[in-house]
Amino acid sequence: MELGQLDHEELVVRRGRRTGLYTIVAVHSTVLGPSLGGCRLWRYENSAAAARDALRLSRAMTFKAAAAGLSLGGGKGVICAEPGPPPSGAARSALLHDFADTVNVLDGSYITAEDVGTNARDMAAIATRTSHVSGLGRSRGGSGNPSPFTARGVEAAMRACCERVFGSRHLRGRTVAVVGAGHVGSELAKRLKRAGAKLVLADIDPSKRELARRLEATWADPTAALLADVDVLAPCALGGSIDEVLIPRLRAQIVCGAANNQLAHDGLAADLAARGILFAPDYIVNAGGLINISVEFDSGGYDAAEARRRVDGIEETMRTILDEAAAAGGTPLAAADRLARRNLHPLGG
Repeated sequence: MELGQLDHEELVVRRGRRTGLYTIVAVHSTVLGPSLGGCRLWRYENSAAAARDALRLSRAMTFKAAAAGLSLGGGKGVICAEPGPPPSGAARSALLHDFADTVNVLDGSYITAEDVGTNARDMAAIATRTSHVSGLGRSRGGSGNPSPFTARGVEAAMRACCERVFGSRHLRGRTVAVVGAGHVGSELAKRLKRAGAKLVLADIDPSKRELARRLEATWADPTAALLADVDVLAPCALGGSIDEVLIPRLRAQIVCGAANNQLAHDGLAADLAARGILFAPDYIVNAGGLINISVEFDSGGYDAAEARRRVDGIEETMRTILDEAAAAGGTPLAAADRLARRNLHPLGG
């Protein structure tokens, strides 16, 4: 993806005064409200690769918020970590404070939250330097860890997909491959186990085998799990795992997971449809965390029960998208894009 291919409002790239490392924020749109998106701490090949990631992810956040009917725009923050283990202690604090400086440059048009490589404790550290932070702990009036809500939304979307493909929304007896057992993937696996699904669990971290044992899941390496003979494939790691090479080899009937930008490019949605595989648009499926955080902005303050109710609405949103795709003869991704654009258009997006 070339940097010039995406239409964004702002891109800020700064070298931190404390660490000398790059911190980046991309603001795709503030048409519906301030842009909100997580802060990703990752090791990139270079700052250009990090900027491309921020640009693509921020665009997805715009569509995610719009499709969910939220008064928020799309943004994304990226911290370029050095090679080696994740920073800790004073070095981590300095890097987070450098990121907070970048957030402050945008003067409220971007609100950050946790994402891959960061957590609620990191958000608290960032909040010592900027007020433009969401997802703080419950003790501070925030919504806390968004992962359980993201997983809840994935399960809701999966029920709608199973209803469409198998004639029943129930997950009992369904086989699901969860690829990526991080914060969201592990929560999703636990939810699916409680729902009675049979699990294949995969992660690059071998310590996740213990989770697989506790859930009575079949352990597999990520490549094998992507190709497993299951009802549902749930990519829950980094994006781009579904490409032209993988699609002809897929054996799942549904792809419905938490990862952002699961397709190497959007045109692959048609390739999946041609194979009879239902692809659930990831920015619809994984909107639960954003919906949860959006409740923080309600006038009455954060209400977990209200957040759960709204996240459960993802099932009906997915059902509507699948209905529209069937009626129009296109892919669910195209139907989701139309929904997002309809919500953006009345305000001039």
